[in-house]
Order: sequence, then C-alpha cells, then structure tokens
Amino acid sequence: MITHRLSRLKNAVLVLGLALATLSVVQLERARLGVEMRDLDAGTTPATLYQTDESGPVVVIAHGFAGSRQLMEAFSLTLARSGFRVVAFDFQGHGRNPVPMSGDVTAIEGTTARLVDETRRVIDAARAETGYAGPVALLGHSMATDVIVRAADGDPGIGALVAVSMFSEAVTATAPDNLLIITGQWEPYLRTVALDAVRQVYPGADEGQTVRADDLRRRAVVAPFVEHVGVLYSPVSLREAREWIGESLGHSVSDSLAATGPWLSGLMGALVLLVWPLAARLGPRQPVPDPLPLRWFLAILALPAVLAPVIATQVTLDILPVMVADTLALMFLIFGGLQLIGLRLVGLRLGRIHWPALVFLVLWGIGVFGIALDRYGASFLPIPERVAIIAALTLGTVPFMLADAALTGAGQAPFWRRAAARIAVFTALSIAVALDPERLFFIVIIFPVLLLFYVVHGLMGRWIGQHAGPMAAGLGLGLVLAWALGVSFPLFDPGL
Repeated sequence: MITHRLSRLKNAVLVLGLALATLSVVQLERARLGVEMRDLDAGTTPATLYQTDESGPVVVIAHGFAGSRQLMEAFSLTLARSGFRVVAFDFQGHGRNPVPMSGDVTAIEGTTARLVDETRRVIDAARAETGYAGPVALLGHSMATDVIVRAADGDPGIGALVAVSMFSEAVTATAPDNLLIITGQWEPYLRTVALDAVRQVYPGADEGQTVRADDLRRRAVVAPFVEHVGVLYSPVSLREAREWIGESLGHSVSDSLAATGPWLSGLMGALVLLVWPLAARLGPRQPVPDPLPLRWFLAILALPAVLAPVIATQVTLDILPVMVADTLALMFLIFGGLQLIGLRLVGLRLGRIHWPALVFLVLWGIGVFGIALDRYGASFLPIPERVAIIAALTLGTVPFMLADAALTGAGQAPFWRRAAARIAVFTALSIAVALDPERLFFIVIIFPVLLLFYVVHGLMGRWIGQHAGPMAAGLGLGLVLAWALGVSFPLFDPGL
C-alpha cells in the first residue's frame, strides 16, 4: 500500500514538474517576445544588442565578478521593452570572452584599469553600431559599479549611471553627477555605502530620497527581500533603473517589466524536482548502507579538512589560466583522496558503476539543467578555452565527490552526517584562505557556488544515488562540479 501511494505521488510530481517547467519556459520566452537580440561587434569582447526601437537611447550594461551577460538579462529586456537600445557584454575572463583578465587585481591601475578600457571600447562600439550620438547610460552590478564610475569619469557623453550593489572608492562629492544606487535589503554593508554616497551631496539624505545640488542628482533605493543576486531580478530594481535612465535621457518609458526571476526559479526548481520521479525508473531503491562507526566517520572528515589545505598551500601551481583553480583542484584531490584511503582502510567499498544512472545524472545536470541556465540565467556552456580547464578540474572533483557519496551513503545517511561532511569542506577551504589570504582570497568566491551546487546538483545526485549507489552519484557529481567551476571562475593571466 505504501509503495503504491509513493508511486502515485511520484507520478503526480512528474506531471507537476513538467507543467511548471513548461509554464516557466513560456513566460521566460514571453519576456523576450518582440525584442531583437543580436551579436554586436566589439572587437574580442562578446556583446549582445537588445532592442525594440532602432531610434532609442543607448544603455550599456556590465555584470559583476564571475557573472555574464545572461545574469543581467532582466535589466536588458526591461530596458529594451521600453525603447532603449541595450548593449550587454562579457568582461575579459568572464562568460564567453576568450581574453583572460590580467594585471594586478589589487591595484586600480592594474586589472580595474583594463576593465575600464574594455568598457569604454564597448561604449564606442555601441555608439558606432547604433549611430546614436546622444548621451549614453551605464548600468553595472557589484564589481562593475566601480568600473562604470571610472569609465564615466571625464566622458561628457555619459548621461546617467545606475550602480547595483555598489562599492566604489571613485565616487566623490562632485562625481558622478547623475547616479542611482540600488541595493538589496539583505546587503547591509552596501546599503551603508550607498547612503554615504548620497550624503556626500546632502548630509540628511535617506534611502528612497532623490537629492540634488547644483548639477548633481543622486538616489539610493533598497530592493526588498533580496540579496546580492536577487537584487538583479527585483521588480523594484528594474522599475527604478528604467525610470532613472528614462528621466535622465529624456525618454518616456513603458510599464512593462521583464520580471523573469520567479519564472527562472520555477524552471530551475522544476528541473530539479523532476529528477525524483525519473530516478525511480533506474531501478528499486537500494537498502540504506550501514553507517561508519562515529569515531571513524569523524576522523575521515577531520584529518583531510586539516591536511588538505596545509599541503595544498605549500604548492604553487601556475598551470590553469583560472583564478585559484590549480590550488582548488589540488585541494579537492588531496581531500577526496585521503577520504577514499580512509574509507578503504575501514573496509568500505564503493560498489559497481550504474552506467544508465551516471549518464542520466551527467546529461541532466549539464545538458538539460545547464542549457536552461545558460539561456535564461548565467553562462554555463564553455568556450573552447575552458574545455581543458574543465578536464583538469575533474582530476580533483571526481575523487572529491566519490568520497562524499561514499561517506554520506549516496545521500541516505542521516542529515547530521551529510551536514557534517559539507561543513568539513568549507572548513578546509577557510583554512586555505587563512593560510595564504593574498594568493587564495578568491577561493571565498567559490563558497556560494559550492553551496548552490550542494543544494541543487547534490539533491539530484542524492535521489539518483538512492537507486544507483555511490559510484554513479559520485562520478556524475564530480563531472558536473568540474564543469560548473570551469565555466564560473574567471580566466586570468597576470602576465598579459
């Protein structure tokens, strides 16, 4: 009776997941309906022109660190639907840009200066492509806020700036002269930065207040209930940016917003949810493996968490043209390798590979989920320059995820054991950063990526592992993790 009810529930979830995925795709495509999207020639910088009106003002949009054009598409579509001609681009080292970031990342005259130069080249390309001679607006997120503030300095052709989640030491009491700052409610430090920038003009200013002094105009607004990424999809963010740019450039705007965030979440959630009923087609659920004795479980977690960062930070590798990827791959290799050795010593075996399950997990995680993410949310399809990087990362991620699948019983272990395994990983990464903060600080960027991976792909791997065992789940998740890291981290070559 219980088995029959579970089967009916899974069939219902399958129908519900398919319906939600279909509805989400329809709504995401509706946001694009009527918007012309085509590549724009900006030299080596990949750029896309969004437009519904071939005579509207030009807006150039720049993403943040580890971002891409796709991540900014809610702004691009919203502004294009209001008649602006929008050019969004991938910074060096990001998305589909084949040119690595370069220079000293700690110096303004280093990496930042090169990104400023690239932004100015895109502005010039946008003007040339559209033939537009009027004032251009710039919109940037996170890292790009500092870049657009500096790119606008001294350029009388820049008519408005919109800085989303801003941090920039280039903002002064006199420049830029037309600045909107949008911050998520759950970004307390950046909210303070935004208020400080507005209070440089008017000391008594508050959030939501537009202040003026001579030719200066500034405003700091808060998008409710969102953080550093959610702010990009907030209707408040989209509306404030559209109205600020429209008023600044003397362009009337429509009421249409491309509020794609909920539908993107719906699509991604549906694709994850569908794995649960589909995994049941791989065979009967396997029995829950006997747990490791507590002392061995804790030892196999704790020792690699300490030894992996200590060993990895003693080795300096400059093989992969990606920020901290060499150290990260080495850490994963040592961490996972030590755990596999420990598991072998206590007699735990991984079993055989369930090939259909392995193929399904990889094709679904990279193909179905990844292609959907690449179209609507973030760059996930690699350019040729990243293929070798993904392959190299698998040398570390595969043993790392194999050990994780074995330790957690392919997701069937008690929740506290699965949580402890994740905490050990983040502890190891934190130790590595603490041991060599100057060289490895950017490992901190992997924290949200890895956490999201555990929540999304880890859940898919757990459901598949319950029917196929740890080998298929560990191998599949190791390949997907290498892919996710290989396409997310910026290409970087300090020697250029």
